[in-house]
Amino acid sequence: MPEAPEGRDVNRIRGWPITLHEGPIGLRPLRLRDAGALRETRTRNADWLRPWEPTYPEMPLKTTGLSPYVAMLQAIRREARHGVSMPWAITYDGVFAGQLTVSAMVWGSARSAQVGYWIDRACAGRGITPTAVALAVDHSFFTVGLHRIEASIRPENQASRRVVEKLGFREEGLRRRQLHIDGAWRDHVSYALTIEDVPGGLLARWRRRGRVAGSDSTAGGAP
Repeated sequence: MPEAPEGRDVNRIRGWPITLHEGPIGLRPLRLRDAGALRETRTRNADWLRPWEPTYPEMPLKTTGLSPYVAMLQAIRREARHGVSMPWAITYDGVFAGQLTVSAMVWGSARSAQVGYWIDRACAGRGITPTAVALAVDHSFFTVGLHRIEASIRPENQASRRVVEKLGFREEGLRRRQLHIDGAWRDHVSYALTIEDVPGGLLARWRRRGRVAGSDSTAGGAP
């Protein structure tokens, strides 16, 4: 991507920031004022999120202060300005319901990224997560210009694996001790899609297959 003038953001992402919708399900860029919603939602879901969430010492699941969440939001918004991340809030009927991030974006000859997400347990089972992933993948492919999207999920996280499997992600093998999760280095199953896999768009394919109740009944997927 072209470099910006000195003092400006280096690699702006084409089509970012943007808000996306499919019925009551939405993706909007995370804002600093989301710190309160993040703290409340993650604290309330701490026991549910812990087995699947990367270990972030700077952002514990249980904390009474806003500062770790403000720092996290500042960091990921900075990554977005530098063209390596698209951090969205997942919303349902306009209310904060979780987070989805397309991260580790690599340009040049790779044009790849990772998708990760988590959802409020109170919102699970409504098809929110797969719809949000489909929205993000289509935007990444057809507007941003990425070619490959990966998702890494713990083998034990069967419900989250079903999300990407229902969307048609291809399983590509086991990555040994890939991420530090819940106090230890954990194996992850790697899934991927390329733009050639969804010529008509992932959301359109998901609509055709129908939204299956309970398909997003887990806390999260990749980081």
